Amino acid sequence: MKKRIAIIGSGISGLSAAAYAAAAGNTVHVFEKNSGPGGRARQFITDNGYTFDMGPSWYWMPDIIDNFFQDFDKHATDYFDLLPLDPQFEMVFSEENVSIPRDYTEMKVLFERIEKGAGARLDEFMKAAKYKYEVGMRDFVNKPCYSWSEFMSPKIAGSALRLDLLSGFRKYVKKYFKNPKLISLMEFPVIFLGASPRKIPAMYSLMNYGGYALGTWYPKGGFYELVKAMKAVAEEQGAEFHFNHPVEAIQCANSSVQSLRINGELHEFDVVIASSDYHHTESLLEPSLRNYDESYWAGRTFAPSCLIYYLGFRERIPNLKHHTLFFENDLDAHIDSIYVDKDWPEKSLFYACSPSQTDDGVAPEGHENVFLLMPLAMGVADDESTRERYLLDMITRLEKHTGTTGLTDKMDYKKSYCVSDFIQDYNAYGGNAYGLANTLSQTAVWKPAIKNKKLKNLFYTGQLTVPGPGVPPSIISGKIVATEVNKLNTHSYEKAV
Repeated sequence: MKKRIAIIGSGISGLSAAAYAAAAGNTVHVFEKNSGPGGRARQFITDNGYTFDMGPSWYWMPDIIDNFFQDFDKHATDYFDLLPLDPQFEMVFSEENVSIPRDYTEMKVLFERIEKGAGARLDEFMKAAKYKYEVGMRDFVNKPCYSWSEFMSPKIAGSALRLDLLSGFRKYVKKYFKNPKLISLMEFPVIFLGASPRKIPAMYSLMNYGGYALGTWYPKGGFYELVKAMKAVAEEQGAEFHFNHPVEAIQCANSSVQSLRINGELHEFDVVIASSDYHHTESLLEPSLRNYDESYWAGRTFAPSCLIYYLGFRERIPNLKHHTLFFENDLDAHIDSIYVDKDWPEKSLFYACSPSQTDDGVAPEGHENVFLLMPLAMGVADDESTRERYLLDMITRLEKHTGTTGLTDKMDYKKSYCVSDFIQDYNAYGGNAYGLANTLSQTAVWKPAIKNKKLKNLFYTGQLTVPGPGVPPSIISGKIVATEVNKLNTHSYEKAV
């Protein structure tokens, strides 16, 4: 029996769920509070010709992303040009800069130069990381995680030790490398998982393989090209999108969702998939119908929020790579400011993305498009003067790195985005930017459930549930939930609703 399905939110997981649910023949309507699709992966274009991706900018795990399109007999490159980046990125340390080459042989030479014997150990590390990637991204993360019994397959059970689920990532890295620069280079990818490398399971060395070995890419036109492509796939399957349509309440009866109140009107659906912030979605329900209370959310470890600046400059900036990581200061001190002090850092790390180094179309001719991002504790006061103080610090360090001066005077566009903006635009719990951290105690079955325990036709997808934060995991999350909804056959569906 085909179902009438509502999807709340058109972020990456919502787009994915819409495509898979519609492909099964269901009637799918996607309701988005903002004026366009993408969620945190939205894009905006300024009056003076800059195109800014608002969120994700690292195109890693290209095979996992392409798997989405292959499921619909397509490829990502049917929709956009995918450009390889070389170097993949540059990391700025206090005493030198290190650029990561695209060629793996050159990467080994770089590691060997920094630390004797590190080239061979990189081979060992990547061999183990490749195994984790192949098992983790193809078997481990594709589970609805109702119970641990899902992981009792011979392949996963036999891989348990090699997956290193119980080992800490930092200790694991230090088994291979001693030089602080190499340790930082290997720890950097797991920062996307939203916690200290001390707290992340070593299984996530798969991120190193998915990034460094499979390469860093850029979709010409910006990361938003992926959003447009996923929306096009969903529409090709029959999904319909409704923008400026915030869901105001979820109406329930008889242990089921009956309707959604949208812009003051009630719309009935058989099944609801919430791609919106999990905590916010539950706030639309009566307390007795929620999976989790406020104390549960207060006890979770969330990935950070962040301060972002979208900047346009009237001239090109020399010596700047597409991706640059400013690691002149201590990583652990910055992480402690997020999770221990829960305050603005004294000496920050930050990330600079300049897509105009690769793509002339995202800035006016002869101009530079720069995106600055600094990880930040959730819930901090983010008044404009504080934002500006950190912008000045980041610009000063950017000038030092590139050998330029007067960048502030050369700006012809500036927009900041911080904690309160994440709350306003995405109803993000505490203003988080990336969802729940992938710590061991928040892995798999220990993440918030994809199904409401009291309402038989309400499901959740996205970065606050399985498999976790990031673009590829969000794509997988949408597929997992749509698959569970599509499993509802005539008998079980009629019993549920």
